[in-house]
Amino acid sequence: MKHANKLVGSWMCAAGMSVREDAAFNLIGRVSSAERGAKTLIIGSHLDTVRNAGKYDGPLGVLLGIAAVERLRDERLPFHLEVVGFSDEEGVKYQTTYLGSRAMCGLLTAKDLSRIREKGLARAKRPKRELLAYLEAHIEQGPVLEHAGAPVGVVSAIAGQTRIRAAFTGRAAHAGTTPMNLRQDALAGAAEVVLAAERAGVMATVGQCEVEGAASNVVPGKVTFTLDVRDERDTKRRSAVAGLRAFAAKVARRRGLELAWDIVQETRTAAMDKKLASVVRQAAGCVPVLPSGAGHDAAVMAKVCPSAMLFVRCQKGISHHPDESVNQRDVAVALDVLTRTVLALARNHG
Repeated sequence: MKHANKLVGSWMCAAGMSVREDAAFNLIGRVSSAERGAKTLIIGSHLDTVRNAGKYDGPLGVLLGIAAVERLRDERLPFHLEVVGFSDEEGVKYQTTYLGSRAMCGLLTAKDLSRIREKGLARAKRPKRELLAYLEAHIEQGPVLEHAGAPVGVVSAIAGQTRIRAAFTGRAAHAGTTPMNLRQDALAGAAEVVLAAERAGVMATVGQCEVEGAASNVVPGKVTFTLDVRDERDTKRRSAVAGLRAFAAKVARRRGLELAWDIVQETRTAAMDKKLASVVRQAAGCVPVLPSGAGHDAAVMAKVCPSAMLFVRCQKGISHHPDESVNQRDVAVALDVLTRTVLALARNHG
């Protein structure tokens, strides 16, 4: 993260911004307004990504923000303009998403802080009263825009998400001598939950599964796995999570396993601000309006200030993969939309 911040920070400096890193390792570039008592408009996204991923999920939005600042360099804006590269949006290190943006918004819980080895993140909190609005550009990470033949789209809402870390503990045993009906196979129990997630009626994914002491001739005694559940409707998502937990408990009883079930992260559906999204739509023209199944820092920023998102078409909807790709012409369209949005907000300010 520090290497990335140093590199991107140099580009922010070249664009005429003052640059700092806050206590949560968020990179912040700023162009100050001459207006007395001015608030701050943030254009942001994240600089981290998942392992073995592409290079556009997150960083594209930060670089578009820097490019927009370069275009607006000669404008006298009635608000401060910041570009923020948030840290650890993906939650790879601690399985707790939006680490940087939640720290900035003062939304880290005591449980979060106890899990995180880096200390002092709470100092990154900023007062709500100084924030005007938040804008985020991001690759769609899905195929809707490509199917519609549209370079960009405006986001209506970000689906709610529950992240769970669970484990089945049974009894390791010899694979050749333990009868099938006498086994306490933790992996077989986890496999049942994986298949149940497919039938849960929501976006549900077991993305990690770790067998303790794994060997080809050993009945697995303990399996730890993650479960990611998402839906635009919070009630449906919570119902699915409760149903999957009840199913896992039933599997544990039937197979003689112990179940551990820890909700690591839960984020409610975040509707984008209608007024701000309308400004983005006017700047974009006739483009699709669509929900986001993926989580974004905008879901957190929406809790403290008006927030809106612009999606950029990505090839075949591929994301979280090295083949992640965008068209340069689509990026140019997104830059035009961001620039026009900032200028529209400046004209209508106050």
